[in-house]
Amino acid sequence: MPEIQVLPKDIAELIAAGEVIERPASVLKELTENAIDAGAKRITAELKRGGVLYMRVTDDGCGIAPDQVRTAFLRHATSKIQTAEDLDSIFTLGFRGEALASICAVARTEVLTRQQGAELGVRYVLEGGEEVAYEQSGCPEGTTVIVRDLFFNVPVRAGFLKKDTAEGNAAANIFQKIALSHPEISFRLIRENKTEFVTPGDGKLYSAVYAIFGKDFARDLLPVEFAENTENGITIDGYIMKPLYARPNRSHQFFFVNGRSVRSFTLISAIEEAYKTLIMTGKYPACVLRVRVSPRIVDVNMHPTKAEVRFSDERRIYQAVYLAVLGALEQNHLVYEFRLPQQESAAPPAAPAAAQTAVPPVQTPSAVSKQAEQAQMQKARMFSQVYAPQKPKTDWFAPLPGQDDNTPVPLIQKPAPEVRPEASAGQPVPENPAVQTAPVTPPAPAISEALKAFPALTAQPKTPVSPPPAAPAPEQELPEEPSARNAAISAIQREKIQVIGELFDLYVLAQAGEQFVIIDKHAAHERILFERFRTRECRDRQTLLTPVRVLLTGDEVSALQEQEETLAGCGFSFDFSEAPVIRMTGVPLSCAELDLDRIASDLAANCLKHHAQPDLHLLDDMFHDLACKAAIKAGTHNTKEELQSLAVQVWTNEQIRHCPHGRPVMFLMSKYQIEKQFKRIQD
Repeated sequence: MPEIQVLPKDIAELIAAGEVIERPASVLKELTENAIDAGAKRITAELKRGGVLYMRVTDDGCGIAPDQVRTAFLRHATSKIQTAEDLDSIFTLGFRGEALASICAVARTEVLTRQQGAELGVRYVLEGGEEVAYEQSGCPEGTTVIVRDLFFNVPVRAGFLKKDTAEGNAAANIFQKIALSHPEISFRLIRENKTEFVTPGDGKLYSAVYAIFGKDFARDLLPVEFAENTENGITIDGYIMKPLYARPNRSHQFFFVNGRSVRSFTLISAIEEAYKTLIMTGKYPACVLRVRVSPRIVDVNMHPTKAEVRFSDERRIYQAVYLAVLGALEQNHLVYEFRLPQQESAAPPAAPAAAQTAVPPVQTPSAVSKQAEQAQMQKARMFSQVYAPQKPKTDWFAPLPGQDDNTPVPLIQKPAPEVRPEASAGQPVPENPAVQTAPVTPPAPAISEALKAFPALTAQPKTPVSPPPAAPAPEQELPEEPSARNAAISAIQREKIQVIGELFDLYVLAQAGEQFVIIDKHAAHERILFERFRTRECRDRQTLLTPVRVLLTGDEVSALQEQEETLAGCGFSFDFSEAPVIRMTGVPLSCAELDLDRIASDLAANCLKHHAQPDLHLLDDMFHDLACKAAIKAGTHNTKEELQSLAVQVWTNEQIRHCPHGRPVMFLMSKYQIEKQFKRIQD
């Protein structure tokens, strides 16, 4: 048997460092957390070559006393833990006492630190864990840690590093999470001598989100506020993304527990369950959620890098996050504006599809010059058609009653110069002599009556519309937060909605104030039926002549028994005498034609999974099928009265914003957007 011996100190240090320091992102995380614990208000991180070649973290915290600098780099040296009882009340980030020792063991490390009020600071240099220099130095108050040549003495570990860009992205992601968890601190990230973002440090989470991810991400957020009415209760706040703008992966899900960025399957499951009937398959909600719990019910010491946490009461945490997110989705206005792409003013006309896909043959110079000449002639013809004086085409106009048929008059009269929208106050707009127009005459009574039904078509003096404010730079005033935008949308929704038509026998076109509304009638009706099924108890029960027998697990049987009363109120009855085989003896009438074996299995699985508001979500999958089959189908012609009733329900009911499969029900387009598309308003 090989002889058992104690490892040398240098080898043991390298092994221990490998548990904490995996890549440059690990170094940046540990150094930034130490700066936060030091009470810093400004933290700057600088990376070169992804942090492998050079990394510097500077803070304005309390600094380290000269006689404690060497001790800070010893393994298991920390100022946050004194007794075993302190492990039950951890609110600091770096408490294990391994970060600095692990970093200096695998890199060349330099520290400049000065306490506030001290005349001089200390410069301390180590290479591979060995001291190289210790001397007094002039430096700013706070601490600066410089890490060079990461893994210079561990070539095997260095060989597993990815490209500099990938390592830099990983480090930037870590720094983003830490910046979001502490909006009261100003964070600055510099990569390859270029500033990526700067957070204002004003204590507002929305400001940090806007500074890091930009206006497009911040614009589509909804606020979350939740607090348990108990002593040491759970509190949750932050922002979630509107369901329509869900992401293709979970990369933008950020969870913070007691100020620490963590990964938790419990938190992920809770938020995705709250989005279940609002989001499309294959999409994931984005969020920035902060959870505050008693440190006694969370274990932050289960992972070497403290990236994962474990809760002593998973069910309670799941329920709190689920209710917080669900409440935010139900209380906020999930109304979407129709976003039109920016169009260039002089974009060339699109080529026909056949011309785009066909492969051109090899052309001789003469053929190319001939084609160029033809293209120039075509452009000249197009120019003359658009700008040359032309006689109006008679098929665009209709004769007014009582007038000569040979005198064409526009169906909709051209407004007089004094009321044209383009005219300034008190200044007439000169007519273009190159354009021929018919003489302006008052419309006949029949035409006037027709125009009264459509006020938007009549020529009225128009008040100038001020364009929306431009997106501010990070240094300027931030845009209004989601709560203010929700109040504005609520004011819009107080306008009455009026159906004006239908498109393709599927989309309802309506007007509400100065908003043009488009409604998908199938998706809207499907959601209306779905909510009706969820809130109306199905008390009409049909007893089965042949009970449905299903084999379940012990946990599923127990979950069904716990929810037996709720299920009975929905029309289901069970016999548990032969457990783990259960017999479903009764079902609601609405389920009689469905797959009862599947329903029994789904009910058991849902009872086991859902702990919050089970009466609403036990039957969701079944209600999906019922609502989809009963809803109005595309291509079905409906009367205007039916469409008006549907539009009113959608406009006034906050829950009808997505179909059960996650597709949006309604879009808005403002009068400003429409007039901008028609170039009646210039930016």
